[in-house]
Amino acid sequence: MEWYKNLQGGSLITADTYLRTLGLYCKLTKNTPESILEKAKKGELKLEFINFVNDLQNKGKAGSYIVRFKKTLNSWLTFNNLDSKLQGIKIRGANLNPTIQDERPPTKEELDKILRNASLRGRAIIGVMAFSGVRPETLGNYKGTDGIVLKDIEGLEITDQGINFKIFPAMLKIRATLSKKGNAYFTFLPEQACKYIKDYLDLRLRNGEKLNLESPLILADPRGSHLNETNFVSTAFLLRDVRKAIRKAGFTFRPYVMRVYFASAMDIAESKGLI
Repeated sequence: MEWYKNLQGGSLITADTYLRTLGLYCKLTKNTPESILEKAKKGELKLEFINFVNDLQNKGKAGSYIVRFKKTLNSWLTFNNLDSKLQGIKIRGANLNPTIQDERPPTKEELDKILRNASLRGRAIIGVMAFSGVRPETLGNYKGTDGIVLKDIEGLEITDQGINFKIFPAMLKIRATLSKKGNAYFTFLPEQACKYIKDYLDLRLRNGEKLNLESPLILADPRGSHLNETNFVSTAFLLRDVRKAIRKAGFTFRPYVMRVYFASAMDIAESKGLI
């Protein structure tokens, strides 16, 4: 489908999400992609979609869930040079996400408990997200074809005795290909994060892996965590380690809350004049 291929040029995640959403809409409304186009041409789609929205709202679906159908249909119809006529349809709570609107970052004590319940790999992942603020997609992208490699960490050395860091904090460079906005940037790994990385990499060395500066920081594991024949882990499976540690510690946070922890810590540091 050319529409799907075009979306992939912007974002693989968006392309897959929109394709699934279009398929779900067709299933729920007994349409096909082609019949949607025909109804739009005849001016019948707007009323159908209004009824669809009302039905979902009556079933208690969140506005943030419903609005994705509107965005997907707008994209599908615009690509086919049709005016969707859906712009004026109001969806209650479209900008509210009940999953995250009351979300708070974990306290230091809660984060410590999560880290104690994580595997060595999980600690390395959590350490980079919570103490450096990077998106999980930088550690392993959506398709599992790229991610942070050891050469991206300045001062990291692979020695006969194991992993060593020349300086703390260590600079972490994020390549443009791993940046959401396509711009290279850098952040820092404090000593605690470096310790978790060292422990994890030393384990891999003891297990016989031949590490070099092109090696992934987070390695795909044998549980089917990579989608391609690469050593990188895909984002979904990478977050599984974080989620497991959170649940084992007795909490219900989303894995992404580790970035919220970082952002909160930076706000506190700024308020105190430290940065």
